[in-house]
Amino acid sequence: MFYKVLKSKIHRAAVTEARVDYPGSIEIDAELMQACGLEPYESVIVADLDNGKRLETYVVSAEAGSKKVVILGAAARLINPKDRVIVLNFGFYSQDELKDHNPKVIVLDEKNNIIG
Repeated sequence: MFYKVLKSKIHRAAVTEARVDYPGSIEIDAELMQACGLEPYESVIVADLDNGKRLETYVVSAEAGSKKVVILGAAARLINPKDRVIVLNFGFYSQDELKDHNPKVIVLDEKNNIIG
């Protein structure tokens, strides 16, 4: 049996931009993705701390060091620039893998710098 468990989390990211005219996804600074173990095109859940909305999409890389967190496509109608979001990613793990599993979690400040 496999268990669906938190793999990666970006906590309190500040949305830097929202663009409707895009096929759809969330663009995140490549350094932030690496810090929490997210790979391009992985599925993520985005939870907006300002309005309580949640959505599922996939992640694409923004320029490393840009601090960008850009909501793209239809999701830009749900989440606005300056909103704070939580980005969650899950993986499937066997019971043996769970014994040593620790999700990679990063906490960001208002400028998307890692503070924890």
